[in-house]
Amino acid sequence: MKAGAPRARPEALPQWIKPQLTKLVDEPPEGRDWLHEIKFDGYRIHARLDRGSVRLLTRTGLDWTHKYPAIASAVPALGAKQAYVDRELCGVRADGTTSFSIIQAASDAGNADALVFYLFDLLYPDGQALGPAPLRERKERLRDLLSEASAPLQYSDHQLGRGPEFYEKACELSLEGIVSKRVDAPYAPGNRGLWIKVKCLNREEFVVVGWTDPEGARPWLGSLLLAYYDPEGRLVYAGRAGVGINDAELGRLWRRLRPLATSEMPLDIPPPRTSRFGSPLILGRVHWVRPELVAEVKFLTWTDENLLRQVVHDGLREDKPAAEVRRPVPHPKAAPPPRQRLPAERHRSKRLPVPPETFFSSCRTPLCRHAKSLPLIGRPSPTMRSSISAGAR
Repeated sequence: MKAGAPRARPEALPQWIKPQLTKLVDEPPEGRDWLHEIKFDGYRIHARLDRGSVRLLTRTGLDWTHKYPAIASAVPALGAKQAYVDRELCGVRADGTTSFSIIQAASDAGNADALVFYLFDLLYPDGQALGPAPLRERKERLRDLLSEASAPLQYSDHQLGRGPEFYEKACELSLEGIVSKRVDAPYAPGNRGLWIKVKCLNREEFVVVGWTDPEGARPWLGSLLLAYYDPEGRLVYAGRAGVGINDAELGRLWRRLRPLATSEMPLDIPPPRTSRFGSPLILGRVHWVRPELVAEVKFLTWTDENLLRQVVHDGLREDKPAAEVRRPVPHPKAAPPPRQRLPAERHRSKRLPVPPETFFSSCRTPLCRHAKSLPLIGRPSPTMRSSISAGAR
């Protein structure tokens, strides 16, 4: 600005800004015109700071401040009197990866203290409309604002260029994927294309144990019910696959499944009727089949409930017997301790409870050593970011 030139009048802080969205693509872009961030598995939420007053806003403009008071109380630590920031609310595992189910569990229990806010864009610092500025500048300003902040506020760092290498490393670390953004582009509310995402999908075979009735105009069948044999030979339910099947394939699948129909459920235990992801499973609309067919699917991840998430059907495997589809349970639950036999005359124990720190200091099992090394769940491990950046250099 030239000497004597009038200072630009600060712009009013918007009540809500429609978030910029991402477009799903198959491969990450190359070149230094793009920067790449970790794709988090959480809630997209904006934070609006106006002289100490904070509002947390969803992608549709709903006010969720009351749901996450611990997060809201941390926002004034930003180095500004006014700000509008774009961010992701996440639950973080001990290894630094994010988990949507942790958010759900924390929200249900009212324990939002275990959550982390990853900030990745800054739009209105102290009355300045920064949205038209290049992304590179907006992130530099955001990093400066966060210099004095601490958990649960975290800066979402990025890798400049080397998109394919960054994506490959992200998948090695079992992350959900990456988000790639043009470094010179402005913030475009509602746009789906300037930001692109690539997901890390897994591919595996599963035994088909049934199908559901179709809904609406969909012909033949709704989805396939999938399972696998665990190391003990039990047939364990894994989830459903209904995406990626055109009408012709639906008819072919129905003709293959119909002769295998049976009134007996082939699973070791019934599948859960509800899940945090997807519609409820209505057992009255399920048709069981003998476990003879094998389907290959792509999927995003396993949930903490040992169910597949975001499943896409690829086709039937004609070269693999169903009996060979074996794998361990993804997240085995710890066996309950054996029940102690009580004496005939019950009496209260006079032993005092052992303090947890005394127990773990004297315990030498691998479980105890692991428990002592776990970081606080509210603090994301720096290992993930450093590993992924080093692998993409």
